[in-house]
Amino acid sequence: MSESKTRVGFVGLGVMGKPMARNLLKAGFALTVHNRSRAAVEELATEGAARAFSAAEVARVSEVVVTCLPGPADVEQVYLGPDGVVDGAQPDSVLIDMSTIDPTTHRKIAAAAAERGASYLDAPVSGGPAGAQSGTLTIMVGGEAGVLERARPVLQAMGERIYHMGPVGAGAATKLINNMMAAVNCAGMAEGMVLAVKSGLDPALFAVVVANSSGASRMFASLVPEILKRNFEPGFTIDLHYKDVRLAVELGYALGVRLLASSVASQVLQEARGAGLGKRSINAQIIPLERLSGVEVKASG
Repeated sequence: MSESKTRVGFVGLGVMGKPMARNLLKAGFALTVHNRSRAAVEELATEGAARAFSAAEVARVSEVVVTCLPGPADVEQVYLGPDGVVDGAQPDSVLIDMSTIDPTTHRKIAAAAAERGASYLDAPVSGGPAGAQSGTLTIMVGGEAGVLERARPVLQAMGERIYHMGPVGAGAATKLINNMMAAVNCAGMAEGMVLAVKSGLDPALFAVVVANSSGASRMFASLVPEILKRNFEPGFTIDLHYKDVRLAVELGYALGVRLLASSVASQVLQEARGAGLGKRSINAQIIPLERLSGVEVKASG
């Protein structure tokens, strides 16, 4: 597909979706956008995007439709509900969902898309809002290899690492397992930092030691400096991480895989949600443990 000729639609202009859509505009695609909140639509319209008033309208005018939505119910509604993407999908079009949801929902949508003569890819991403803005996301794709090659120019406008993981649903499984593993890391990070302070250690110095030892992880490196500054402003929220881990644990249950550590990590996130921290960054899961332990993890001075 040639960027200058391909008509692309985008539904879901949230924290991730809006910068991803903006990168499609920058790459030269003819872009049509729709979002439940119209402010994001109007913002992108000033940058050259065409407005649509339903997901079906987006699909009717697009060769490739991209969606980025909060959860399984949202994705199913946008694709299969009245005035949904499948209702408007054109024969030989490619539909790409980049949300983090379960493989089963993707397979259901792919079957409905095939009845319309459209192809479907699940292509969740990793890299967060910063990666969405810079166009450097990691993209995990499930679907037919030939369909991925047709859609590759579109995906390359949003990410720099694209992996074909297998058939429809494989991208979703990859992302859920990745986020599940990250949640276990986060839970260990929170417990370790609180235990260090309770043991009388300087948390900043302890963090330096861990960063150069076997307890290091990407999550530790990115989250602990913000904890030390008491910065819990959302990037990736506790609510969203809980959703992902819950879906991963459900996937494990369905496949007969015991996920003990991940189930505990899910409970840690749920505890933080119960404390009213669901809209805060995932590093805020440390706060309930701090309260229970009577300490606060912060840099001195």
